[in-house]
Order: sequence, then C-alpha cells, then structure tokens
Amino acid sequence: MTTETWLSDTRTSYDTVAADYADLLRGAMEDEPHLRAALAVFAELVRTAGGGPVGDIGCGPGRLTADLRDLGLDAFGVDLSPAMIDVARRDHPDLRFEVGSMTDLDLADASAGGLFAWFSLIHVPDHEVPGVLAHFHRALRPGCPLLVAFHVGDETVLKTTGYGGHPMNVRIHRRLPATVSTWLRDAGFTVDAETVLHKDGRQGAIIYSHRS
Repeated sequence: MTTETWLSDTRTSYDTVAADYADLLRGAMEDEPHLRAALAVFAELVRTAGGGPVGDIGCGPGRLTADLRDLGLDAFGVDLSPAMIDVARRDHPDLRFEVGSMTDLDLADASAGGLFAWFSLIHVPDHEVPGVLAHFHRALRPGCPLLVAFHVGDETVLKTTGYGGHPMNVRIHRRLPATVSTWLRDAGFTVDAETVLHKDGRQGAIIYSHRS
C-alpha cells in the first residue's frame, strides 16, 4: 500500500465519521482516571522542559487539545481530516487547528515544546513510522517531551465501519511497547517510561520520551 493510498483512505474515513465521532467521544475521559493522569504527567513534563507550543498531532475533533489547554499548555491541533478540523474549530473556537499530515509535518525545526500523539500513529504502516518520528524529532526542541499512545498487540486489523455505523476503510496497527520504544530510540529519543493499561480485555500503551 502506497503512502497516498493509506493517507487517502484514512482522510476519507474520518471525514465521513467526524460529526458522530465527536458526539460519541465527548466526555469519554470523565470515566478514565488513568488516561487523565497521563495528560497531567505530560503537561508537567512540558512545563519542566521550559514550556512552549504543544502540538496535538492527529487531534481529531480537538477534545484532548482542549484538555491540554485546560492543563495550562499552549496547545494546538493538527489532523489529516478536514472535516475533523472543521468540528474542532466549531467546538473550540479559541484554539488553533490546522489540516496536515504527520508524514509531512509542517512545523519549524525545534519549534515545539511538546508533541502529543494520542492513538494517532495507529493508522501509520510500520515502514512509515520512522519517517513520522523523524519529523517529531526535528520539530521538538532538545529535551522536550513526546507522548505516544497506541493499541497493544502484534496484528493489523481492517476497520470497515464505525462511529454510528458509517463506512470506513482504515487499518489499525497494534504494536508491542518494546517495538515502539526501539523505534523511538532509533529516531533519537530517550524513552523515559512505558505504561500499559488494561480494560475490557484490551491493552493500550503510553510511552513518554523526550528529544535527546
């Protein structure tokens, strides 16, 4: 599968579900104390590293961008889906959102005080991940944090419907924390911590790292 193919499929799928996705996930973090704590830890790491603009990369409708802002960060969002960005701008008019791809991240070198990739790398094929992480490393100031959250596993599944029963055509890549940590180190990051969460028979991982 080419870069343009999976990007186009992902963009179209999330354009299709954007409105219902935002409605269905609104308030979802209220029952997730461990995930809220992960955001708070990330915010503290950003402040400790000196602050600055924080990019929520793959922000969707901007709900976590707003949560990061509420934690005192200068947060902005980037997403591949124009429809998701339209919803984010509607729901959070006081925040900055831009359409963009993490495969060609339009951020200046060493301009970010933190980057936040919350279950947004899950659609990126393995062979594309090193390039994405290279963009993250380039955009971050030295010493500033990157948080990556993802589904744990060692398989790829095709998602054909979702969020209100709309048609989708996206692949979800489940990965082992050790694999992602190795990719991060290879890209020039120092891995600070790995957390694995268990819920309803599924696992999610959060890795905290910083640009070395």
